Amino acid sequence: MQDLVIRDAEVVDGSGAGSYRADVVVDDGRIVSVVREAAAAGCQRPSAMRELDAEGLVLSPGFIDMHAHSDLALLRDPDHSAKAAQGVTLEVIGQDGLSYAPVDDRTLAEVRRAITGWNGHGDDIDFDWRSVGEYLDRLDRGIAVNAAYLIPQGTVRALAVGWEDREATPQELDRMRQLVAEGLEQGAVGMSSGLTYTPGMYAKDAELTGLCRVVASYGGYYCPHHRSYGAGALEAYEETVALTREAGCALHLAHATMNFGVNKGRAPELLGLLDRALAAGADISLDTYPYTPGCTTLAALLPSWASEGGPEAVLARLRDEETAERIRHDVEVVGSDGCHGVPVEWETIEISGVSDPGLASCVGTRLDGWAAARRLLLADRLGTTILQHVGHEENVRAIMRHRIHTGGSDGILQGTKPHPRAYGTFPQYLGRYVRELGVLWLEECVAHLTGRPAARLRLQDRGLIREGYRADLVLFDPRTVAAGSTYEEPRRLPTGIPYVLIDGRFVIEDGRRTDVLAGRAVRRTPVK
Repeated sequence: MQDLVIRDAEVVDGSGAGSYRADVVVDDGRIVSVVREAAAAGCQRPSAMRELDAEGLVLSPGFIDMHAHSDLALLRDPDHSAKAAQGVTLEVIGQDGLSYAPVDDRTLAEVRRAITGWNGHGDDIDFDWRSVGEYLDRLDRGIAVNAAYLIPQGTVRALAVGWEDREATPQELDRMRQLVAEGLEQGAVGMSSGLTYTPGMYAKDAELTGLCRVVASYGGYYCPHHRSYGAGALEAYEETVALTREAGCALHLAHATMNFGVNKGRAPELLGLLDRALAAGADISLDTYPYTPGCTTLAALLPSWASEGGPEAVLARLRDEETAERIRHDVEVVGSDGCHGVPVEWETIEISGVSDPGLASCVGTRLDGWAAARRLLLADRLGTTILQHVGHEENVRAIMRHRIHTGGSDGILQGTKPHPRAYGTFPQYLGRYVRELGVLWLEECVAHLTGRPAARLRLQDRGLIREGYRADLVLFDPRTVAAGSTYEEPRRLPTGIPYVLIDGRFVIEDGRRTDVLAGRAVRRTPVK
């Protein structure tokens, strides 16, 4: 007898097609049959060892978070309800060009320090891996949700070149190509960049194009956090479109938005640029989160010259009065490349987390100028995270409607007061932007969150409700599904998502997290 039958579900299958009523049978981790309108037809209904009445609930494929920062959270937090309770069954990690493989001992220590604000320092983690394959093997021991990995270009550059602002030598470029190829062979699905973060931002277009050619040869995709989301944003988008076209590489634009005052109402210009590239044959997709503020580290706002050499060099510059004044001038007057070419408006900066518990009183406050920012950067040793209130609702809505759009939380789980997108992105789409505002219709939205990202990842048995596909499934109530997280209470779990399955096993049951660790590493599908 089969394991499970989900009865009388309203199936939204991830393709964008209209919904239908069906019984869906699951066995041995896969969907084995989909019987449409079984009750109405009066036919023999499928049976199983367990029957779940889904009357009034929508059954969809599990949601795919195309931009996640759970690289260490998946290892330290077996519960991981921040994502599991949203219906996320797969996260794409290794984002923004900085993560923990491939590394050597030196690079690992540097990267841990550089992205403490994203993932914590990792003192609670046994870093028993160095290669991409070893990291994926570590995930395979059992995690809350599935995870796919992008090779982080900044980490690769740190390993082959260091943290200096200079062009790579031919030998160093060959070493980077080799590292990217090895990571793809070991199962990575593509490569990410953080082109406003050191040391990845020091790479010129020719270097990035060379690495993208390697990615393309393995059928992977390039996922850049590009050089600007503020002044020069359109030029930054054009740059990544051009270099991936030259490399013949698929492009996925990370948290693709138009922020800061200079870009208010300019989403149609971005979408026009992308439509022209698509018409010319480019392979492009993008992800966004359904909120207006951004989230990053306070140190990310510094100019690139001040970040050269790694975290200890940054701290030394901040301690020096003359150098600190040069930094202030770039940040407040010129507009640093770290802040997307826009002078910082301190009233938009809210402290969301600190690495030093002694600084907890700073969380939730707004910085009143450079002097306060400098003190905090030094006291917290660059570990401070921030919310940056610089987005525009009309841009958010316009971009999420586009046919190449997918969902990504960009969820940073560290800090006392993280961005609510970490806990709320997917129910926010379904509750606010489908039910309340009607910006997307339900079938369209589910396709954005399931089938479309699965196609980008070249997953042959995920992202749709089809016979033979893996039973990564979500049951939600379209009348009540909503994000519980708010800016005031960002760790509240969503409502209206009573069941989530990964490989046919319940990770959320009756609205509560089980102890099941069904997640594993999802490796790149080889090119045939």
